[in-house]
Amino acid sequence: MSELTGDQAATQAEPTRAARDFARTQRRRDRVPTAPVSRADVAGAAFLFGTGPGRGLIAREWPHMALPMVLGVAGLALANFSVRPIIAPLLALLASALLFVARFTSTYEESRDHPTSVRMALMGASIGIPLFIYGFAIGMWADSGVVPWVQALALLVTISLLATVTESGRLAGMLTAEVAMWSGVTWVTHFAGGILSLAIGGVIAVAAYLRQREIDLKVRLAVEEGVRIQTRAEEILADYEETGQGWFWETDRRGLITYISRPVAQVLGRKVEEFIGRPFAELFNLSEQSGEGERTLAFHLSARSSFTELAVRAAVYDEERWWSVTGRPTYDAFNNFQGFRGSGTDLTEKRRSQEHASRLAHFDSLTGLSNRFQMSQTLEKILTAPNEQNRACAVFLLDLDRFKQVNDTLGHPAGDALLKQVAQRLERVIGTVGRVGRLGGDEFQVILAGKIMREQLAHLAERIIEQLSQAYSIDGSRVMIGASLGIALAPDDGVTSEALIRNADLALYAAKDAGRGRFHFYAADLHSDAEERRQLEEDLRDAITQGNLELYYQPVVQTATERITGFEALLRWNHPQHGFISPAKFVPIAEDAGLIVSIGEWALRTACQDLAQWPDDVRVAVNVSPLQFANPALPSMVTSALASAGVMPDRLELEITESVFLGDDTGTEAMFRALKGIGVRLALDDFGTGYSSLGYLKRAPFDKIKIDQSFVRGATQPGSRNGAIIASIVSLAEALGMETTAEGVETLDELDLVRMLGCSHVQGYIYERPLSAPATQTRLATGLMAIARGPRSARAARQAMLRRVVLDHGGHRYNGTVRNMSLTGALVEGLWNVPPGTIFRIQLSDGHTVTATCRWASEDRMGVEFSQPLRLDEDGRIAAVAIKSTLPPPDPQANQRKVG
Repeated sequence: MSELTGDQAATQAEPTRAARDFARTQRRRDRVPTAPVSRADVAGAAFLFGTGPGRGLIAREWPHMALPMVLGVAGLALANFSVRPIIAPLLALLASALLFVARFTSTYEESRDHPTSVRMALMGASIGIPLFIYGFAIGMWADSGVVPWVQALALLVTISLLATVTESGRLAGMLTAEVAMWSGVTWVTHFAGGILSLAIGGVIAVAAYLRQREIDLKVRLAVEEGVRIQTRAEEILADYEETGQGWFWETDRRGLITYISRPVAQVLGRKVEEFIGRPFAELFNLSEQSGEGERTLAFHLSARSSFTELAVRAAVYDEERWWSVTGRPTYDAFNNFQGFRGSGTDLTEKRRSQEHASRLAHFDSLTGLSNRFQMSQTLEKILTAPNEQNRACAVFLLDLDRFKQVNDTLGHPAGDALLKQVAQRLERVIGTVGRVGRLGGDEFQVILAGKIMREQLAHLAERIIEQLSQAYSIDGSRVMIGASLGIALAPDDGVTSEALIRNADLALYAAKDAGRGRFHFYAADLHSDAEERRQLEEDLRDAITQGNLELYYQPVVQTATERITGFEALLRWNHPQHGFISPAKFVPIAEDAGLIVSIGEWALRTACQDLAQWPDDVRVAVNVSPLQFANPALPSMVTSALASAGVMPDRLELEITESVFLGDDTGTEAMFRALKGIGVRLALDDFGTGYSSLGYLKRAPFDKIKIDQSFVRGATQPGSRNGAIIASIVSLAEALGMETTAEGVETLDELDLVRMLGCSHVQGYIYERPLSAPATQTRLATGLMAIARGPRSARAARQAMLRRVVLDHGGHRYNGTVRNMSLTGALVEGLWNVPPGTIFRIQLSDGHTVTATCRWASEDRMGVEFSQPLRLDEDGRIAAVAIKSTLPPPDPQANQRKVG
């Protein structure tokens, strides 16, 4: 006899399993389900709670009984023209007022399931006591003889009927009202009778309760018997469907549906009745079935074989929904095939989780942009396109300026929120012309496929920088950042993804070195610049290790006495090969390399050591970076530096910028308290150039405000508003009891202005340039008096150039050459013997003509002053000459003419 195949063996084994399934089904039919028992199903509940909608002892309308009770008292008083004895009507009115307690007791009773004792107490307080007092008061009034008993009894009967109607359906409430009121009346005429009536009322209530309890028990038994008679669908759903974890189904021997769970029909947008008698396969879209070959749903149904967790797509066309279906054949007691019965669960969320996991592998979880892996795949796909013409693309690498400062001050949640907003702005700018991705941290990438002109790429880069540099609102704080951008093109700058990314990165570094907030195309010489930067970082690390950094000190002079009161410590680096390197060049490298904190600690300790050798009335000011300020160890670091140098805390002044207020207010205020607890002075540096409001000045314990040199520059020029700004800052500082220091004073005019405006201290070249530590010691040995030395006024900054211009005087045109130019004037050569005072119209470029007056002349040179100052463009260049001139070639004969 040949061996049976796996499917044949499974088919022959099914009758045995079917018998077990059939027996289990019979046991389920014999099982008695237990219906949930509520408060209303407990025996005697109808007596206690009645049959009203609130199902409470106290009707919601019970407080309305106060009105007829008050009207009844008023009617008796008017009918008999008397309120004597006054105690009777007053007690009746008090009882009416007590009914308003029911407003709260009925609400409280219905708010939760209270014990019976509590409910009875509430009922007694709301119904029994007020009606007992009312009955007692009316009986007392009638017993006094003022009110006839007939009238009193008529009123009490009326109130009794109204109480019965109000508490209808609540036997306990009705009995309490009747017994309480008539017991009160009886109490007046006969004390023992009142006691007896209360006792009789209680007996009646108990008897009624017992009778009602017997009725409720019979009703409950009838309900439980009815629960046993359930439909086949309820039997199937009893163990599983009620949990909400899945659904059930059943078919007959022809594969037609005989039962389907209602939730499934609702998902499919149809009624259960519409599926009865329809093929089971209509529930699914089998074209999307995940099974393969013979392991399909149709195979299992035709082969009458069991199947487990078969993934099929639901026949829902407005959304994608997947189900996991399990089924097995059923047989009767004679092993005749009856059909299938099974269950199903929703796979949609599981599949979405799988898709989400796949998305996490290709997309950034924070911003939703493509991640590094996805961007790399996109770039590789472009660069390896079969057609060489399709391999052209542009790669933008973006880095956010000042993002680390926001992260360190506002915290990482705020940094994450900022990154989301940056991603949204990037996607709006790029649109559908390219793919935007986040590589990690604050670094983003844009890939633009196809050949694009450099002018178009430059315009797009400008738009990106402009959009990302707009203000952001993060948790109520106004945050300003910038963006630097590097651009590399394929195939010009590389034909592999590694080369293209590397070169875009070099262009990004070049943009940062140019001052940030810029874009830069890749150029071949950037490799040497990158190597120079890398070498400079290594040299800086060596300088920190070997102690080659220095502190220079610039005097701070008191304006009233012209005495030196302190020095500001300034960082200097004298490179062995390159000489002194500007802090503007190596400080950003130190920040990027994470060296700024260690440099700051070294500067603090060195300044304190030098301070110990100076006179006791001289201070030193040390700058504290936002990263240092956010470090909880800063107070102990300051204390250690002071103790090691042996100087008093009030001789040390810490200069802090406004950016520290972008962080957590609680942590910032705690740091200020800790520093002031040490005894050091605090100065607000670069005031007015940050991003914060003036609100922090109310809380921060500053001793001094330093006015940034950008407000001092040009303050003496006509029309400048800087003087008004300085005056406002001085007034604000004086009102808060703070000193002021004007930074960057270089001319005598500027010194006179800041002194006149009330600045208490001055710092700048007008008194002294920064001195080395030995030079500072020597300077202090000569005394503390300072002498201002410098020019009377500042000459406008001039831009050297060699530019052809045309000068018009009296209708005659002359060719000239501008050697240098400022916003207010220029040096022009090419015209001989020009008399001072001669007025020209000078065409600097197309569309830019200015009126100028000759102030001096020597041979073929003259200095001219513009009638109106020129303006600067966004890059800090003179706008009139930033545009390339298209003037005609010079006339060789024109230069031979003389003016005047």
